[in-house]
Amino acid sequence: MSQTEDNNNNNKIILPIFTDFEGKFKGRLSAVIPARIENTSENAPISAKYDCRIKVEYHKEIMSLLEEGMIIAVKNFKSKFNNSQSSTNRFSLFVISRIWPDHYGMKGLSDSTYYPMQFEVIEQSVEDWDTDDKSTMMIQISAIPINYDLLVNTTDEEGEIKYEYVKGFSYPIIGDTVFLLNAKTVSQMYNQKVMKKMNWDVNNNNLEKSSPELGIIKMFENSTEKIPIFVHLDNLVRYHFGIFAFTGGGKSNFLSNILRKILLYTKDTKILLFDISCEYPFLLADLFADTLIESKIILESPVNDAEQFYISVVKPTEFEEDGRAKNGLVKVFERGIATHFVKPSSVTPTCKEILKELEDLKNESTGKPHYLDAINQIYRKLFECMTQNNLNESSFIDEKFVQILSMSAIEAMKTFKVSDKAGLYAWASSRDTLRGRLQQKKNEGERNNSRNDYGVTIDQIIEILEGNTRLTCISISDPYTIKNIAITLSRELLYKRKRQFKVRPYVLFVFDEAQEFVQDLSNSRGIDKECSIEVETLLRQGRKYGLGGCIATQRIAYLNTSALQQLHTYFVGTLPRPYDRNVVSNTFNIDNQILEKTLEFAPGEWLLSSYIATGIENVPIFIRAENSENKIENFIEKQ
Repeated sequence: MSQTEDNNNNNKIILPIFTDFEGKFKGRLSAVIPARIENTSENAPISAKYDCRIKVEYHKEIMSLLEEGMIIAVKNFKSKFNNSQSSTNRFSLFVISRIWPDHYGMKGLSDSTYYPMQFEVIEQSVEDWDTDDKSTMMIQISAIPINYDLLVNTTDEEGEIKYEYVKGFSYPIIGDTVFLLNAKTVSQMYNQKVMKKMNWDVNNNNLEKSSPELGIIKMFENSTEKIPIFVHLDNLVRYHFGIFAFTGGGKSNFLSNILRKILLYTKDTKILLFDISCEYPFLLADLFADTLIESKIILESPVNDAEQFYISVVKPTEFEEDGRAKNGLVKVFERGIATHFVKPSSVTPTCKEILKELEDLKNESTGKPHYLDAINQIYRKLFECMTQNNLNESSFIDEKFVQILSMSAIEAMKTFKVSDKAGLYAWASSRDTLRGRLQQKKNEGERNNSRNDYGVTIDQIIEILEGNTRLTCISISDPYTIKNIAITLSRELLYKRKRQFKVRPYVLFVFDEAQEFVQDLSNSRGIDKECSIEVETLLRQGRKYGLGGCIATQRIAYLNTSALQQLHTYFVGTLPRPYDRNVVSNTFNIDNQILEKTLEFAPGEWLLSSYIATGIENVPIFIRAENSENKIENFIEKQ
């Protein structure tokens, strides 16, 4: 068989999974260039190991059909070995990072060329682009490996082509034909596993309210084929995800759309949303008004009527003067799900705070062995009490704890003959006063229970989360208050799950404006640092117990990188600051060439990459998300 016949035969075999745009795309791999790593600093962007150059015969329509993000395949050297052993073809896969046209006449021009000649050639090139002159023009493509091989098996008895993806990079054959994966193959690559695991059937017309897809893949948009993108929602929640985009990139819009999909297309997943901007009661108004979804909105101050509720909620600009928006929020308020957070006037200490007081006294007593012995004895008694009563450091002290503390402190003072003029003695003899604080909190709770406008305490929020409520939105603009709530809830829910070793139902902690909650530890202190540490702990340990996290922010450079490294899925929008892109590239191992493409994104366009929630691991996908405001528009239109 001649080489031409062999190539034609291979084309017939593989064309069902590839496309050449009806004969318009004909390209070959011209070079594989090893990448140079010049910057080795900690925050340096990641670069792919190779940059592959592809030359494509010019066709006047091809520039409008090709798009960055498309997947191309080139036979590799392992394919030659496989062909001698079986009928399996092996291709290296690449993602297109740049596309540009070349004109032979323009290449010959320089600044020293006779000026009229320069203008003549430039003007002539405009007409040339409307022809299919392959001798004058060419299309150049730059592509980087996605570190997967495509194995195509043609030995099926019925002639059906079977293919699979194998992790790893194989060196492609330079000069060989380049193939484009078609829309069906791309859809199966990204979606087939997800659809199977989530038991979704997109051809089922009985899907209610909307489809589970997040949007469409930005490929083949100028053709008739539209490729939806699905993610494994359970894995998205449990293994954490991040949304990063500059102001105006559609971050809140996209996040509200993801939360909507999670509530509608998972069985029992719960969402706890920390909304410091107070905008999600409107962005999720259709869900809050849905009587089939148990929900709660916790505001900073009491709202006595629908008018106050409407004023307290932030609306997108286009809805600020829309009377229908008010009608929609009135419908939400009438459900009776809006309440407010009650700050305790007396704060009950935690076990950790009491142990910290002992630690401070211990540091002050250096050089006084009998003082240290007294403190160690109190320590032992308290740890025994905590163990017997299933208390941890984050637990609030109770009557029994105070009783043990007071008795063991007085006993230690007598046993080790601590002077009654010492600070340690004064501390020990005053521990019984903590009973008064416990009684004050108890009385406060009884008074609040008797009031009609009673809000919710931190303990009651925990009860809400442990009940049937699936969507809890804490819309509080005071940073100190909402951070305190985040610290306590993160700590308590993680501790409770550990004690019960409980995984279901999943609970998703959503931190919008995450720079307020997960600050860089090197530049934070006080409650900011404590909150960042607690959220990091939640992300590191939570996935073992069904507690997931979402971090959404516009300035990723200010965040705790240890927390960011726990994210398994990330959506990246436009990030104009190079330092932000470098942090994303370095933290999530995304090639900087791919990230540069995000600078061209319109609002609602995203770069998606995931280790666990998409059909293929850690392959960048350019997507256009659904507009969440369309859902709100439909909702308020019906009110």
